[in-house]
Amino acid sequence: AGMERDWPEGRGIFHNKEKTFLVWVNEEDQLRIISMEKGGDVLGVFKRLARGIQTVADSVKEESGKGFMLDEKYGYVHSCPTNLGTGMRASVHIDLPGWTSHGVDKLKARCEELSLQPRGTRGESGGQTGCTYDISNKHRLGYSEVQLVQTMIDGVNTLYKED
Repeated sequence: AGMERDWPEGRGIFHNKEKTFLVWVNEEDQLRIISMEKGGDVLGVFKRLARGIQTVADSVKEESGKGFMLDEKYGYVHSCPTNLGTGMRASVHIDLPGWTSHGVDKLKARCEELSLQPRGTRGESGGQTGCTYDISNKHRLGYSEVQLVQTMIDGVNTLYKED
């Protein structure tokens, strides 16, 4: 796929002034598009993401004549197999002191039931600190982006109520 062939020169992060929209080139996948902001405006973040993805796709198509690799059955093709499908990971950072007191294993089990994935706020392998967790949708394949965001919203609301 040519991934990382120009390491370390062939990679970088590009962002808007507010740092609410980022394009990360040649990290785990060839392209990671991120929309984020503090607060609870999930719809606003999602709309910015959708506009940004379309803008990047249009730019790539104009520059190279090629589009993103999209399989009708499996969705977007990525170099990281766990991102096959939509590739969308919708997440929020939330304080869950009650779940923390019960232990991370109980939180992981509950998240599994809700089709969620808990992580520490330092990323996938960065470990957990305090009672703040990064909670995201677990699945990527077989669901639309809207379904994945709704799963995350519903699951986080449930965890918060149970906390």
